[in-house]
Amino acid sequence: MRNLLLTISYDGSAYHGWQVQDNAVTVQEVFQSAVKKVFLDDIDIKGCSRTDSGVHANNFCLSFKTDKDIPCENIIMALNTYLPKDIAVLSCVEKSEAFHARYDVKTKQYVYKVYNGKIRNPFLDKYAFHYRFPLDADYLNREAQVFCGTLDFAGFCSAHSGVEDTVRTVKAFSVKREGDMVYFTVEADGFLYNMVRIMVGTLLFVSEGKIKKGELSEVIESKNRKRAGKTAPPQGLYLNKVNY
Repeated sequence: MRNLLLTISYDGSAYHGWQVQDNAVTVQEVFQSAVKKVFLDDIDIKGCSRTDSGVHANNFCLSFKTDKDIPCENIIMALNTYLPKDIAVLSCVEKSEAFHARYDVKTKQYVYKVYNGKIRNPFLDKYAFHYRFPLDADYLNREAQVFCGTLDFAGFCSAHSGVEDTVRTVKAFSVKREGDMVYFTVEADGFLYNMVRIMVGTLLFVSEGKIKKGELSEVIESKNRKRAGKTAPPQGLYLNKVNY
């Protein structure tokens, strides 16, 4: 039995996230349909994570087992033949039988894109959050370092998420500007529901002065969702990298 690790990329605009749902089209549903056409079997696919409706992935990893001896290069070509144009398989490699795309993840990196031009760009409407007020990326980068470390992020997840353990270790957080685009990049050993989007929304509050310089630590320590910023909209969020 072969255990395959595939890396895919997708535009999440047309999908209600990764995981299969009863009444909505998801990336997993579409991907499983393509897998069945190639392998002529219903295969159990393990995804590295869940993504919300409208969220994108530059690199999303998944694994599944098969007894078919199709070469990896041919698997890539065949799946890309059946997949819609907003989903693409980037790579396919064989792993040990014990490998699991979700449980073996060490860290994940997300990028959130904010288009900071004064006038909205209609071509970025589904791929970045338009925020027209000036952003000082260097200042926000300095403030964002407070998020780094092993902390309780109870105030940075959506209400009723049902997660008991809200401690996560953030390895790195950077805010950088390239022209009118500002990139919020965060890497951690795991993320709570909407955690990155709430972090970004909180830094926008910092920019607006709603959270004063030096107060972000207190906001985190309070573990109070009401003290953090709004949840930034989904279209700016990308799962960028998965590390095993």
